Amino acid sequence: MKFKPSLIALSVLAFSASAFAEDKVLNLYSARHYQTDEALYADFTRDTGIKINRIEGKEDELLERIRNEGANSPADVLLTVDAARLAKAHELGLFSPVRSKVLEARIPAHLRTEDWFSFSTRARVIVYNKDSVTPDSVRNYEDLARPALKGKVCSRSGSHPYNLSLGAAMIAHQGEAKAEEWARGLVANFARSPKGGDTDQIKAVAAGECQVALTNTYYVARLMRSTKPDEVKLMEKVGVVWPNQATTGTHINVSGGGVLKHAPHREAGIKFLEYLASDKAQRYFADGNNEWPAVEQVKVVNPALDALGKFKADALPVRNLAMYQVKAQMIYDRTGYR
Repeated sequence: MKFKPSLIALSVLAFSASAFAEDKVLNLYSARHYQTDEALYADFTRDTGIKINRIEGKEDELLERIRNEGANSPADVLLTVDAARLAKAHELGLFSPVRSKVLEARIPAHLRTEDWFSFSTRARVIVYNKDSVTPDSVRNYEDLARPALKGKVCSRSGSHPYNLSLGAAMIAHQGEAKAEEWARGLVANFARSPKGGDTDQIKAVAAGECQVALTNTYYVARLMRSTKPDEVKLMEKVGVVWPNQATTGTHINVSGGGVLKHAPHREAGIKFLEYLASDKAQRYFADGNNEWPAVEQVKVVNPALDALGKFKADALPVRNLAMYQVKAQMIYDRTGYR
């Protein structure tokens, strides 16, 4: 995978004056670092004739850059991952409301707000070591806080948006008191201090460093599709559970974007978002990064996703994940989930 230069390096560059004058241009700031997205951009340009000028960077760096650029920002669209980050852009006043019959018809209401839209989803599942844990003992997120799992749970940092969004969902469904009780029990069950990313948690479960962990599905799918002997062997030791199938459904998060407040090419920006909701673009998300399309009627063929099977997803509106983010962080701070 080829990464773009860092934002620090890019800060000395600027879009050319002619780029601002062109009608057939779109200036995209993206925190999605997936090589397969290249096909999305090339396809959009072929279909519309609109050239994409792109800057990639980390989420917080991009948000800060857009805020500092203010009314002079060349950016038309921001793409990023996680509802929390999209909500932060909204709270900073960076997005502009978009009315589009195409987007309103294709993106389900619980996966969009007035100014940003989800274009793919990923689920947060429980992985377990097949030799030491039975799937029936970890059917729900709540099970991770039960004393029977003391010393058996691995996790990445509680401050990471993936875990904050799960905490926000717990608050939305159960209230703050029960969410804090859950977080306290989870921390008490840690096999080690939180560290690493989701792939590290899967590997730790396979190695027996811990027996249970949380991970986003696309990390599981990547390993399932791997042809590397060590990763094939690793996945033979790991089982996957869709949590809370009898209650709220499995927590999902999103990748999405919106048109920015000072976009110099607003119409091109809206056209790009509408393209991302097309059948063709939705399949790119599923095939390229092992995510599910946000558009429900789109059918995809992905061996890993097929192998994971069907599941009941939590239909909690994405705006609610953002609503309880701060409270989730406060709960995690109080319970030592860092």
